Amino acid sequence: MAKIKITQIRSSINRTGKQKRTLKSLGLRKIGMTVEHENTPNILGMIKKVNHLVAINDS
Repeated sequence: MAKIKITQIRSSINRTGKQKRTLKSLGLRKIGMTVEHENTPNILGMIKKVNHLVAINDS
């Protein structure tokens, strides 16, 4: 399965609790942090909810 890299580019301060929990479940804690996940529908759905806070790099 393909992997995608997700980097947090904006702060979670002043965001809704749901968006903060989504970032936490993706494994992102601070700006500039990058994590790698499988390209699954669950992960893509989470990315869609916080796409204004993250950058996606396909690999």
